[in-house]
Amino acid sequence: MRQVMIIAVGSRGDVDPCTGVGARLRAEGHRVTIAADRAFERLVTAAGLEFRPLWTRLRDQGGAAEETSQGYARDGLFSRSGLDMLAAARQFIRETNANVAEIAADPSVNVLLFNALGAAAYHVARARGIPSAGLHLQPQLPTAEFPPTLFGRSLGRFGNRAAWAAHRLTERSMFGNINEIRAEHGLPPTTLAATRREQAATAWPMLHGFSRHVVPRPPDWRPGAEVVGYWWPSVPAGWTPPEELRQFLDAGTAPVFVGFGSADPGDAPRISAIVAGALRSAGRRGVIQAGWADLAVRGDDLLTIGEVPHEWLFPRVAAVVHPGGAGTTAAGLRAGVPTVPVPMTGDHPFWAARLTALGVSPGPVPFKQLTEERLADAIRAAVDEPRYARAAKSIAADIATEDGAAEVARQVERLVRLGEPH
Repeated sequence: MRQVMIIAVGSRGDVDPCTGVGARLRAEGHRVTIAADRAFERLVTAAGLEFRPLWTRLRDQGGAAEETSQGYARDGLFSRSGLDMLAAARQFIRETNANVAEIAADPSVNVLLFNALGAAAYHVARARGIPSAGLHLQPQLPTAEFPPTLFGRSLGRFGNRAAWAAHRLTERSMFGNINEIRAEHGLPPTTLAATRREQAATAWPMLHGFSRHVVPRPPDWRPGAEVVGYWWPSVPAGWTPPEELRQFLDAGTAPVFVGFGSADPGDAPRISAIVAGALRSAGRRGVIQAGWADLAVRGDDLLTIGEVPHEWLFPRVAAVVHPGGAGTTAAGLRAGVPTVPVPMTGDHPFWAARLTALGVSPGPVPFKQLTEERLADAIRAAVDEPRYARAAKSIAADIATEDGAAEVARQVERLVRLGEPH
């Protein structure tokens, strides 16, 4: 039995897919632990996996940190709040690198899997001589096919390359204390560029957990960088929906789902009022997930809920409205329902552009431009124009042919075999 450590730094959307990967690896006979924010301990253990907490807390309640986070979610990277967030992110990266390095150094761990924010694990794995691989929900390598996720729509082949070059500058500024960690483990200093060259030379596996039908693998990516298919969250055995939600769904036409997940732009009463007004104006019932934005609506045709597995709920709705994070985007595509993205920050613009290009969305309603009228028009189009539902069902059928978790399990078996003495 191998001890596999999955390091999932980030929000619920970063952790949830890893539970599906972990469950598959456990079924293959491995012992699996997921290291994540303390807020997600129950999510991990409910999947039958072991849990290890990270030091840093992803969501800092109250004070200047919360205000900065809300400003970033509301105004985007290219704002004063965005600059403040970058400064805070550098400190977060240093703390996270140290935490990840400690976890990766656990002598009981035989295989390390981690996302981009867990990059310190790569260097510790090299020092220890154990196999590792990257698990990514967004494209990580430069390509002429599309720009970095925060840019959204394609800028053309030359523009995409230029955008990736600019993105690398930000990545280098976030390299943090990697060389301090390498020194602690007997490795010489390096740079981000040298690390990338080393990974390319060894075809180090970077596995991307999205569908090739949604984002085809760029032909200019290096060997070892693969698009393997979505990783679906593990649903706890015996889970049942809240009775209030079940009764609401049975009481009328399929509602529209609205939720902002781990995004918290602040001013919950105003946003809740916009959502409620838009749904009523569009003549649609609504299921609104409170999430970190603390949305709350009231009405005979509107229901506010807590956490519910999207894979259960989304097939029962007429359309989904969300910022466009990777996980919720995947769940909507899997369910075969139209989407109205309300992009805020991070990878939201990229997935919003993909949803529009795939024909499953009438187009995004950027959060900065969110009004009751604009959201109502988008919801009305998504639900009433059959072409969006047809495109969504077609993509869902394609996605259903893939098994991303099985591909990860195969890669782990390959890495273990290569690491064994012959």
